[in-house]
Amino acid sequence: MIEHDILVVGGGLAGLAAALNSDPKLNVAVVSKVHPLRSHSVAAQGGINAALGNNPEGKDDSWERHALDTIKGSDYLADQKVAELMCQKAIPAIYELEYFGVPFSRFPGGVIAQRPFGGAGFPRTCYAADRTGLVILHTLFEQSVRKQVKFYNEWLVTKLVVREGKCAGVVIYDLTTGQIMPVRARAVIFATGGYGRVYLKTTNAYINHGSGIGIAYQAGVPLKDMEFVQFHPTSLYDKNILITEGARGEGGYLVNNKSKRFMEDYAPSTMELAPRDIVARAIQTEIDKGNGFENEYVQLDLRHLGEAKIKKRLPGIREICINFAGLDPIESPIPIQPAQHYSMGGIDVNLKCASIIQGFFAAGECACVSIHGANRLGGNSLLDTVVFGKIAGEEASIYVRGSGDTGLEEKILLDEALELKKRIEGWEKKDSALKIHLLLNRLKEVMSDNVGLFREKKNLEEALDKIHELKEQYHRVHLSGQCLRFSQELVNILEFESMLDLAEVIALGALNREETRGSHYRLDFKERNDKEWLKHTIVTQKDGQPLISYQEVDASKYKPKAREY
Repeated sequence: MIEHDILVVGGGLAGLAAALNSDPKLNVAVVSKVHPLRSHSVAAQGGINAALGNNPEGKDDSWERHALDTIKGSDYLADQKVAELMCQKAIPAIYELEYFGVPFSRFPGGVIAQRPFGGAGFPRTCYAADRTGLVILHTLFEQSVRKQVKFYNEWLVTKLVVREGKCAGVVIYDLTTGQIMPVRARAVIFATGGYGRVYLKTTNAYINHGSGIGIAYQAGVPLKDMEFVQFHPTSLYDKNILITEGARGEGGYLVNNKSKRFMEDYAPSTMELAPRDIVARAIQTEIDKGNGFENEYVQLDLRHLGEAKIKKRLPGIREICINFAGLDPIESPIPIQPAQHYSMGGIDVNLKCASIIQGFFAAGECACVSIHGANRLGGNSLLDTVVFGKIAGEEASIYVRGSGDTGLEEKILLDEALELKKRIEGWEKKDSALKIHLLLNRLKEVMSDNVGLFREKKNLEEALDKIHELKEQYHRVHLSGQCLRFSQELVNILEFESMLDLAEVIALGALNREETRGSHYRLDFKERNDKEWLKHTIVTQKDGQPLISYQEVDASKYKPKAREY
C-alpha cells in the first residue's frame, strides 16, 4: 500500500503552495487529476492583490485598506479576522513569489507593476501581463521539482476515508492503468478547485466538476456558504472563455447596442470597476432590457487603449479573441456575457485550514475559510491560494508531527477500495441504457436556468425537484466501456454523485436565504437583511440528506454598511 505522511490532493496553486510549505522532513506527495501545469490555476489572467503601493495612484495603500475593500466587497459576509490575516500576509507573499522567480510586469525603475481592479480603492493588483496565474503556477511547479516533491499525475481521488473522526487516507482511480487503489496518509490536504461545470456557461476548465468538495461533504465535513456563486461579468460570447478584469482595469469600456457606457446607470463612481456581482447583473439587465446585441451580449471596447498598450498589457486576451472569436480587439469590440466563474463557498475550515475531521485540511477555491463572503474581489483568488495553501502545508505538518500512528487504517482503506470496485462492476452490469453525459448536461441546464444570476423561490424549488429526479436516475446509469484506462465515462459517473450533492446544497442554501447579498440576488427579496441573514450557511450531510444550520459572522471591526460604488 502506498503511504505518505501528508497527501495533497490537487496540483494547482493552492496544492503546490501546500506541498512546498510542508515540513521537508516528512513524506509528502501530490495527487493530481491532470498534470499540474494543466490545473485550472493557469486560467487566472488579471493579477494578484497586495498593498505594495507601487502604483503612483496607490502610494497610500495599506493592508488595512485592502482588508476593508475585501470585507465591503464581500457584502460584509467575510469573517473579518480572516480577511485581515490574508491581506497582512499578501505583501510578503508577493515578494516570496518574486524571489521564486515569478516574472511580474514592471514599472519604470523595476518595481512590480500594479493595475486597478474592481471594488478596490487603490490599484493594488500585481500582474504578469494577462497570464498571471499561468506564470505563478509554472514557477511553483519548478520549485516543487527543485525540491523533489513526489507527484502522482492523472489520479482521481474518489473517496476520503474517515474513521472515528480521523482522516485515514483516500481511495484513488488511476486513469493511466484503470486501477482502484487506497493511499494511506496521516494528513490529507484538499486543494481540488471549484465546481464551474455544474453550470452550462462557465469560464472553468472541463476538469472542474467540484468532486473534491462533494467527497469531503460525503465524508461528513460541513460545507459553508455554497449559495454564493460568482458570475464573471466578461466571458467571451458563445465560448465563455474568461476575458480578464484586467481589460477593464487597463481602461476598457462596457457598451450596449446604443453605444452607451451603461455602467454609469449602475455604479456611477466606479463604472466598469465596480465589484463583479454588480457588473455582471448590470450586463445581464441590459441584455434583458433589449440593449444587448442579438439579445445575447454587450461589448467590451478596448480600441481606445491603442495597439501598443493592448499588445503589452493584454497579449493573451488579444490571442484569445483572434483564435476563438475571429476578431482583433485592437480593431473591434469584444462580445461578452456573464458566466459562472468562482465559488465563494466550500469545505468549512478554520484559520488554520483545518476541518472538523482530524488530519483533514483544505485550501484554495474548494475551501471556505470565509475570506470572500458573498462576493470575491478580483485579484483575491490567487492570493487566497498562495496564502492559505502555505498555511495548510504548515499546519498539516504540525498535526502530523504531533499525532500518533496506530497503523489500524490499512484494512479500512483496502475495504473501501474493494467497495468501489464492486460499484464499478455494478455499473458495468446494468441493463439500463441511461448514459451519464445526458444526466450531466441536464444538471447544467437546471442550474443555469434556475440558480443563476437572478433567483426566486419558484425557480429554486423547481431546481431542487429536478435535482432529486436526477439523483434517482443516477442509480440507473450504465458504464458501457470495458476498458477502464482513461475512461472519461467512468470519471463522469464517479464525479456526478458529488455534482448532484453540490447542486442540491447550492439550491437549498439559496432557497433558504431570503435576502439579496453579494452574488446571491433574490428577485423576491431584493434587499440585504442583516438582522436575519448576517450569518453563514452550514450544510452537513446526515443519513444521505442535507442538514442546514447557521453560524455567526465575524463582523467585529467593520460594521455593515450599504455598498456604494
